[in-house]
Amino acid sequence: MAEFQSFVPPDQHPPEFTVRAIVLGSIFGIIFGAVTVYVGLRAGLTVAASIPISVLSISILRAFGRASILENNIVQTTGNAGQSIASGVIFTLPALVFLGFDLEYSRIFMLALIGGWLGVLFMIPLRRQLIVKEHGVLPYPEGTACADVLIAGEKGGSLASRVFLGLGLGGLYTFFQNGNLFRAWPGSPGYEPDYGPQHILKGSAVNADATSEYLGVGYIIGTRVAGVIFAGGVFSWLVVMPLIYFFGKALPQPIYPGQIPIAQMGPSDLWASYIKPMGAGAVAAAGLITLLKTLPTIWSALTAGITSMRGGAGAEKAQKPIRTENDLSMSVVIIGSLLIVACMFIFLEVKPVPGAFVGWGANLAASLLVVVFGFLFVTVSSRIVGLVGSSASPVSGMTIATLMATAAVFLVRGWTAPAFGALAITIGGVVCIAASNSGDTSQDLKTGYIVGSTPRLQQIALMIGVVISTIVIGSTLNLMNTGLQEFQAQSEPWDINAAHAGVSVEQDKKHLPAEIRVVQSDKSAQTHQASEYVLLNAIGSTELQDGKYLYSPQTGKIEVHWIQGIGSASAPAPQARLMATVINGILSRKLPWGLVLVGVSLVIAIELLGIRSLTFAVGAYLPIGTTLPIFVGGVVRWLVDRAAAKSGDSEAESDISSGSLFASGLIAAGGIAGLIGVALKAVEATYMQNRDILNFPRGTILDHTPVSVIAFGLLAYALFYFARRPLKK
Repeated sequence: MAEFQSFVPPDQHPPEFTVRAIVLGSIFGIIFGAVTVYVGLRAGLTVAASIPISVLSISILRAFGRASILENNIVQTTGNAGQSIASGVIFTLPALVFLGFDLEYSRIFMLALIGGWLGVLFMIPLRRQLIVKEHGVLPYPEGTACADVLIAGEKGGSLASRVFLGLGLGGLYTFFQNGNLFRAWPGSPGYEPDYGPQHILKGSAVNADATSEYLGVGYIIGTRVAGVIFAGGVFSWLVVMPLIYFFGKALPQPIYPGQIPIAQMGPSDLWASYIKPMGAGAVAAAGLITLLKTLPTIWSALTAGITSMRGGAGAEKAQKPIRTENDLSMSVVIIGSLLIVACMFIFLEVKPVPGAFVGWGANLAASLLVVVFGFLFVTVSSRIVGLVGSSASPVSGMTIATLMATAAVFLVRGWTAPAFGALAITIGGVVCIAASNSGDTSQDLKTGYIVGSTPRLQQIALMIGVVISTIVIGSTLNLMNTGLQEFQAQSEPWDINAAHAGVSVEQDKKHLPAEIRVVQSDKSAQTHQASEYVLLNAIGSTELQDGKYLYSPQTGKIEVHWIQGIGSASAPAPQARLMATVINGILSRKLPWGLVLVGVSLVIAIELLGIRSLTFAVGAYLPIGTTLPIFVGGVVRWLVDRAAAKSGDSEAESDISSGSLFASGLIAAGGIAGLIGVALKAVEATYMQNRDILNFPRGTILDHTPVSVIAFGLLAYALFYFARRPLKK
């Protein structure tokens, strides 16, 4: 086999680690980190950011003079850190909300920083083995595709125009569709079947959160994956929920974990009470099955990683490496790892989880455990993504394994209070972030290897990208939790002086707005003062659903259900919900095991059919309003591929096709405009007594469901049209 030659030879030294490259990469890291948080919490999925960042970088830097391919690679390396860190954060740390804790910015920032740096540090000694020596064995599909984009941009041609076109059309559409912005037409058209005197299909629903980002996600993940996700949604919303209503409508009493009789439940109530636990069991089982399937790969990855570290220690001292083989030294890895242990220990000592005081010995053990699990799963993740790509890496399964091991230790020690669940999330969250970041780090290093970058400079850029992106991720999480929160009217007699298992009175109401807008059952709203109420927190209660409630001493009733933005139908955060379910199930031993085991059995059946069960399980958990527009994007992809096959188009649909670039623009547009809407809603709630600033008047000619369907159909047609138009060479 001929020796590999990078695009830029080692003896050439074009501009690479420049100020403008770092600044532009940092800006992209902030933007795509925030967009990933927004889309990931809503859709439960993330998409790679390296290709759209590369395309945009080529265009932007070209406008300011000649830019080298190595500069553009530093931009995408720095910026892509935001997406990978955000992915790890949203899969775990929002579980703190489900466990009844606040999302403290300092906690999110520190855990994201530690996890991100772990992912970069542990990839330094693994790069030579995984990227260089196994170049022909581990393809790293996203990294190779990104290198193709950079090389195409260096040779000429316009790629960025298609991304900007998607960004413009998607942004325009989102401003009129989004309920937090203009809302010219209904953002989520829907239909609830109820046929005849037998109420056939009552309890089911078909609706679509018709956003540009879901359409783009469906196109990029492809027809089959989008179809499997939607199949999970169809099973939950059109099969299981009607069955629950059919068999339960005659029962006069609530069925746990529901709090009201089934006959009084709408589709959203059935989903929240019964589908969520079933879906969490399905996702947990699918993640563990994926982990078990990859055990041989995990073992070989771990042994190969240890062997390469032993073998490479002495060789690098013999002579100074050439530019394209110049990594940060092993001393940086060792010192950095010790500093991370120290930072984690100090953080746990200085800012412990409220109610989880375990002593300095346990905190030191937890800090060491983070590094041990981190090294194990960084080694595993970086090899697996080399084989199958980042999207198929079983990061959730690795995180579940970490949480189960940690929670089991806590159970043996008798640490079963909810606060210890939050401590377990702290440990698991860092490991998940490290594994997620290492996968994307290895893809970036593969891109650099192909184009001829300097590894040491890429590794420094990754460290900078981690720091910059973590600044915005915590703020975005809190913004979504606040901007999407709702206060729903409820009337339930409550004896505040009696003991209620799983329900506690919270004295700290600093995150509760002074004025709250309570939505009644008829959708009307009334404004109340927070000082009128006592704040209750329910975790694992048989009387109340998990969440926060406002009790009125004047009436002796719970009058308001405070629904946090994260965990609501607008941002279900399925992976984080799963993590909270796993921890609660082990520590409290109070779990609707019947529903959880139904989800496990469902996953086993799907595996026997030869279908990737994790994809189906995520679809079964998510609202159908999320999976349906994703499926529409998959259908558009199928139509484009079919048209290309009929016309004999030689250019196969790939990561750098016109359709994928346009879809990337749609995702970015939906995320950016959606975040603007969430921020606006938070401002309205805080400073403007919840007055709608931008919303169109209700009842106009546009305010009808058919208009929403037509508008979304036109956007889907635009995606099809521009996907069929070839890129300019």
